[in-house]
Amino acid sequence: MTPATALHPFTTDADFFARGYARLSLALDIAQTPPHGDHSHSALALDAAQLATARPAAVLIGIIQRPEGARVILTRRASHLRDHSGQVAFPGGKIDARDESPLTAALREAQEEIGLDPRLVVPVGYLDPYLTGTGFAVIPVLARVSPQFLPVPDTREVEAVFEPPLSFLMSPQNHRREAREWNGILRHYYAMPWGGHHIWGATAGMIRALHARLYAGESPSPVSGRGLG
Repeated sequence: MTPATALHPFTTDADFFARGYARLSLALDIAQTPPHGDHSHSALALDAAQLATARPAAVLIGIIQRPEGARVILTRRASHLRDHSGQVAFPGGKIDARDESPLTAALREAQEEIGLDPRLVVPVGYLDPYLTGTGFAVIPVLARVSPQFLPVPDTREVEAVFEPPLSFLMSPQNHRREAREWNGILRHYYAMPWGGHHIWGATAGMIRALHARLYAGESPSPVSGRGLG
């Protein structure tokens, strides 16, 4: 992971998307070894057996322009769910055989979970797969979401939908390092508490990976012509 001292700070929403279009794409080899994951924050060796049996999943990192600035769409999962119950998460889930791509899966899950019409989404590109400690190989999809979107959560899966500022999540000073013991191993992870919501674990790890991917190195030239009114 690129150290925070080597990363450019967040400046504007326009610069964020210029970097996204310049550094991400929708071409992805999903068979590649995930370079990021819960293991990397604790300096643990990548478990080849865990990687081989990891269940493919996809999430949507949806950025929506509100009057006060760009926000990131997050959910709090229902407390009765088997996987990651009660935790903060991006809309998303397992990639099914019917899904043509991780993007298709992310859009389908976002529509099912929070009522996001795929026609209101403009994809920017994929991040590298993220291997979770619970056995998922997650492919995050960065996308722009029309401000016309109003969340309608499926209460069977989602307890709440909230939108922290993009500027908050892309500021390294808000990326706290925490640790707890799990299965006899001290595991380190990122946490980004905001507005009474504890954003941590894999979700915070993917946010950190997005920040590192976009803000390492020099700023690309601005691009235009892709967006939602």
